[in-house]
Amino acid sequence: MGGESLLEVLNVRIEGSGNRVIVLSHGFGTDQSAWQRVLPYLLRDHRVVLYDLACAGSVNPDHFDFRRYSTLDAYADDLLKILDSLGVSSCVFVGHSVSAMIGCLASLRRPNLFQKLVLIGASPRFLNDRDYHGGFEHGEIEKVFGAMQANYAAWVAGFAPMAVGADVPEVVREFSRTLFNMRPDISLFVCRTIFNSDLRGMLSSVKTPCYIIQTAKDVSVPASVALYIKAHLGGKATIDMMPTEGHLPHLSAPALLHQALRRALAQR
Repeated sequence: MGGESLLEVLNVRIEGSGNRVIVLSHGFGTDQSAWQRVLPYLLRDHRVVLYDLACAGSVNPDHFDFRRYSTLDAYADDLLKILDSLGVSSCVFVGHSVSAMIGCLASLRRPNLFQKLVLIGASPRFLNDRDYHGGFEHGEIEKVFGAMQANYAAWVAGFAPMAVGADVPEVVREFSRTLFNMRPDISLFVCRTIFNSDLRGMLSSVKTPCYIIQTAKDVSVPASVALYIKAHLGGKATIDMMPTEGHLPHLSAPALLHQALRRALAQR
């Protein structure tokens, strides 16, 4: 990473001045700007840590090490390094999509660092299996990879409205912007990494209390996956089913998500 620190490379910033620390970690195809609509609600009482995943379009792509980021463990390493560099000894972690699993992995290594994990649109495996409905067949995913490779712009134009789900054109534009910001080869590589991951076996080792936030209709994660996660986690788990659709509620339904986050933070 040359002379730059990890905090500089991943654009780490801290907002607010409360005693309780909340870490916001975004999902695939977005960056920390995805939290802007819910951030004002959180700043009243919390110190909020925001950062970009190494694959985000807002991070210099020269820093993306394809070998290192071939598993989600490297992202969990980055998260722990960030918190150590900031001197954070206790926090609530809020992770969207792939970051939900990154938070779970980090909690296995440092359970005392995390008071609670808030998992938004989480999935330990996106592919269907014999007794598991992840939402996608292997052949479908190969077609997605082929489309990304053949014409990234056309793929984004189709994928963004599907992922947003709700009819919110400005959110589709916003999600398209951050997808376009990603270098296409990095985007495809990360997509492959996510879809080839199977973290179901890890769930029983996660003892940190988890609050699972799921939208009623999500093209990327069937509601049954939230039930599966709750049933297989090793600690206390709660599901909060939001009466909205889409994989990006922090963009498309921020007020509703804020209510869910308030419930998550209030729960003892």
